[in-house]
Amino acid sequence: MLDERFKVALFDVDGTLVDSEGQYSVFWGDMGRRYHPEMENFCDVIKGTTLTQILNRYFPAEKHEEIEEELDAYEAQMKFEFVDGAEDFVRDIHRRGVKCAVVTSSNEKKMSSLRRCIPYFDELFDRVLTAEMFSASKPNPDCYLLGAKVFGAKVEECVVFEDALTGLEAGMRAGMFTIGFPTTNPREVIESRCSLVVDSFRDLSYEGIVSCKMNIKR
Repeated sequence: MLDERFKVALFDVDGTLVDSEGQYSVFWGDMGRRYHPEMENFCDVIKGTTLTQILNRYFPAEKHEEIEEELDAYEAQMKFEFVDGAEDFVRDIHRRGVKCAVVTSSNEKKMSSLRRCIPYFDELFDRVLTAEMFSASKPNPDCYLLGAKVFGAKVEECVVFEDALTGLEAGMRAGMFTIGFPTTNPREVIESRCSLVVDSFRDLSYEGIVSCKMNIKR
């Protein structure tokens, strides 16, 4: 019987489910050097933010189309692969009745590039929520609150899986048990910003999460 403390799993994509952060760091690092040489680590500053917000916040309007075209071309040749253990973990909790959703700041165009590399991606998830579906990006909690809403779940029944600081903050602000992965930031940086830190999906299990949710206070 499904334990009501873990009914919904909400997954970030880049750096959490899929090993793509390094590739994006190359692209946005180049954009940062070209347009914002005064900003250190530009590629880290924009993590977890929708493309629309990145363009509006950091680039002149006359450059938006050019940058978007460059990004489209870059994503079209990117290699998207699940991080170790992610696919097995999603399949396992799905079999146990947990609803699984992607909650990403990426847009549908980017997700099409991902599906090119992982054609069965959508089969693993009950819903895929993209940037077009919410007006405020992480760290605003709206995207994760929407994730609970589409399944009719309470926030305490949801678990968020994230790597970026903005995403971790969004999960916690939504009032959800938030699991952080030290893929984008070191463990010591994120451990105070989430409910639990794990190094890999191989370290997670349905039973382990239920136990942690019962014993760890947010």
